[in-house]
Amino acid sequence: KTNAVADNQLRRQFKAFGPRKVFLTDITYIPFHKEFVYLSVIIDAYTEQVMSYVLSNSLEVDFVLLTVQQMYDKYADTIDATAIIHSDQGCHYTSTSFRELVKDLGLIQSMSRRGNCWDNAPHESFFGHMKDELNIKARKWKTFEEIQADIDDWMDYYNNDRYKTGLGKLSPNEFYKYITTGEYPTTMLR
Repeated sequence: KTNAVADNQLRRQFKAFGPRKVFLTDITYIPFHKEFVYLSVIIDAYTEQVMSYVLSNSLEVDFVLLTVQQMYDKYADTIDATAIIHSDQGCHYTSTSFRELVKDLGLIQSMSRRGNCWDNAPHESFFGHMKDELNIKARKWKTFEEIQADIDDWMDYYNNDRYKTGLGKLSPNEFYKYITTGEYPTTMLR
């Protein structure tokens, strides 16, 4: 952890910038055998798409760096040149390695105010829904691989099949396609 705290560029204006312009990131702890595994996720604030996620059995900074790198590698051609990546002030996000990676990728770093979960509320809500919806499966997990498989399935469901009223009753991936092409999906009526 360093003392390098970035300014809060968003001021809770999560939807004001458009697609691929604001990325929210956070880590959650998932209980497993009286210990934890850790999940790092990046979400597009406008489309609510999960852009990247990495599950780890260690809290070392590497899995957070990998989450950013995977997002960038997959979506570099659609990321706005002035894109912001917004996080809390946790040690992963103030670390020298995270700050250097963000700078090298041309992203603008933004941070919530200290101890203020409302400054990253969409991400906190995302984790709450995910944990609620995985709760029954979580009771049966015996291996790290089972957790990974269930999270993979849930992320696919979330991006492709979890329809949201705030996105015009579309899934996050459908919403992104609609706002970038103008084509409304011809899926079954909802």
